[in-house]
Amino acid sequence: MVEVAVIGLRWLQYSGAVVLLGAPLFLLYSFRGSDGPDHSWARPTLIVAALLVALGAFAALVAQTAVMAGSLTEAIKPASLSFMVSGTALGMAMVARAAVALLGLVMIVAMRPGRALWRLTVAAGLVVAASFAWTGHGAATEGPGGLLHLVADILHAVAAALWLGALAALTILLSRRAGPNDIAVHRALHGFAGLGTLAVVLLALTGLVNSWFLVGPSRVASLGANAYGQLLIAKLVLFALMLALAAGNRFRLTPGLGSALSGGQDPRPALQQLRRSVVAETLVGAVLLAAVAVMGTLAPPSAM
Repeated sequence: MVEVAVIGLRWLQYSGAVVLLGAPLFLLYSFRGSDGPDHSWARPTLIVAALLVALGAFAALVAQTAVMAGSLTEAIKPASLSFMVSGTALGMAMVARAAVALLGLVMIVAMRPGRALWRLTVAAGLVVAASFAWTGHGAATEGPGGLLHLVADILHAVAAALWLGALAALTILLSRRAGPNDIAVHRALHGFAGLGTLAVVLLALTGLVNSWFLVGPSRVASLGANAYGQLLIAKLVLFALMLALAAGNRFRLTPGLGSALSGGQDPRPALQQLRRSVVAETLVGAVLLAAVAVMGTLAPPSAM
């Protein structure tokens, strides 16, 4: 039961982290000044994301301590928690993640929504996303390749947050009737293509580096022989599905919205198609994060 809680808490933290980084970054590069639709959704969304990360990290610290100590009763003892925090990189990373998320929460509540807040939130999101490398397989590699693996893992987490957090923001935007700001929404969708492409390239390259360390070329043929390999295959399938949906959005649906707007036609049918596609892509991303959460608790083929 505790192991299931660890997986669930990892998924909650991942979900909060991608929004904490990707959503304000999306707002920064998509809209300038008063340009764009109503941003009233941004502050409550970021508050929820910061709370998910902070509370999830503290709860995960207790759950992970219970796994190591053998019971929840032992885990809540001050001595056990103190050892976890001061004696393990895992515990220190979780506390640091929670502290940065709480700092971000204070800024989100105290500051006015705007570019200054978005920049500070992006900075907090970067630290939170990078911290997952220290609670995953990236920090376990020893030897001369250890630093390369750690850096690749950090970049992989950041790239995933860029893509999935922007998708979350797009889902919220498209679920709200943009009205006179349909053109700004189209511009944001068009602009997302550049950052989305960068995120995909980073994910592919860093994924190859991570797989080199965690699987290895000699084990590719037998990848489906263990639970980690099966989940990795499922993750790649989900990634390919997200790419297909993203390509449809970029090359068919977004230009279709642009044509409707420039031709003076009713943009609602095009917006509805885009909404369905972006929601589907976001849901696939949520399932992909769940697979990653489970993979983080399993031994990779290289450790067997």
